[in-house]
Amino acid sequence: MELSPETIDHIRWGSLQLILLIVSVGLHEFGHAWVADLRGDPLPRAQGRVTLNPLAHADPIGTILIPAVMVFLSPGFGVIGWGKPVQISLMNPKTRRLDDILITLAGPAMNIVLCLAFVIIGVIGGLNPNINPSLSGSTPSATMVQFLYMGIFLNVSLAIFNLIPLPPLDGSRILLRLGIYTEEMFESLTRWSFLILIILINLPFFRELMVSAMKIVGLPFLMLWDVLWPIFA
Repeated sequence: MELSPETIDHIRWGSLQLILLIVSVGLHEFGHAWVADLRGDPLPRAQGRVTLNPLAHADPIGTILIPAVMVFLSPGFGVIGWGKPVQISLMNPKTRRLDDILITLAGPAMNIVLCLAFVIIGVIGGLNPNINPSLSGSTPSATMVQFLYMGIFLNVSLAIFNLIPLPPLDGSRILLRLGIYTEEMFESLTRWSFLILIILINLPFFRELMVSAMKIVGLPFLMLWDVLWPIFA
């Protein structure tokens, strides 16, 4: 059976999106492990997590299977993807609270760094971010711009989503360490958080809120790219 050009294009972009997701989730988890290592926590290094290899941070179901279903089968409903959580020991009681906050923030921060990296690639490549792929056809420049856009907004979405204040997402851990959540409240939320997240990501208003947040966070990166790319054009 011969595949249509639309199907081939869907498979190509779906594969690129899945690879980007695996790499981005892996570097998110690496950010946690790296900062934990810098703060003197021996556990991530002992478990082989202080590595840039994204496969060391991938969960077979949460990083590969579920996103693959989302990307290739387009089920029409929201799904959740995740990496293998980085385990930490927080051995120093004097700095435990600060250590935990810094380690937790390092994951979303790594996604923001990746956004900047995609902008730098676009700038150095002299790529015009205003190229419209639908008008430019499948030229190498248009394809590369589309790929970089995908990388920027994927990592923006990962950073924002992980700051939602529900366990096991990073936002809930920060609120716990800031004293906004009590241990009892955190444990209660943990029991119901997965169900709450499933409901939220399927609510239109939540999706609209996420899209609006992505535009607000992603816009400065696109503006920076637009200002700097002519230097290398």
